[in-house]
Amino acid sequence: MINQLKDKFKDFKPSINGSQNMQKASVTIPIVKIEDTYNILFEVRSKNLRTQPSEISFPGGKHNFNEDPLSAAIRETCEELGIHTSNIELITELDLYVNYSQLMIHPYLVYIKDLSKVDINKDEVDHIFYVPISTLLRENPTSYHNEVHIIPNKNFPYDIIPNKENYKFKIGCYKTLFYKYDNYIIWGITANILENFLDTIKK
Repeated sequence: MINQLKDKFKDFKPSINGSQNMQKASVTIPIVKIEDTYNILFEVRSKNLRTQPSEISFPGGKHNFNEDPLSAAIRETCEELGIHTSNIELITELDLYVNYSQLMIHPYLVYIKDLSKVDINKDEVDHIFYVPISTLLRENPTSYHNEVHIIPNKNFPYDIIPNKENYKFKIGCYKTLFYKYDNYIIWGITANILENFLDTIKK
């Protein structure tokens, strides 16, 4: 039995429990140099999109069937910014982001080598803007902690668990951040991924 288990797990690579049922996406945090300043490029999504219209985001999107996370990140960035893969230099993969809604996002830090070749896809992107990294490092985002509650299924089998209907489910916490820059508000998932990147630099 032990030998069979060893053989079964010899090439096993730990992942996230339940990840096979999660919605998977990838984004890039694009670094661009303007004069002598390094900036992060942000997109304002088209107002005609079905999901999150007019919101601020990083380039990225859902994985295609059997597409690996990095390929999805580069493909989406090229499609949205109208650039060739040769104009993107991968710096590093960043911390995986997983939220309460079963969404898993793979972020990548990249460098856009030639900003003059950016030609945004207006079907997906209304416009882009840039924020100096130094400015973001000085920014203290506004933070709100929201509660996430479990609402049991109407057929939930209370009769087979301790304390029956009085069982106390744990209350989750979901942090929402808001970064302000000029007239822009960077918030939600984009802000959480941004904070993680900035905190990594600060360390």
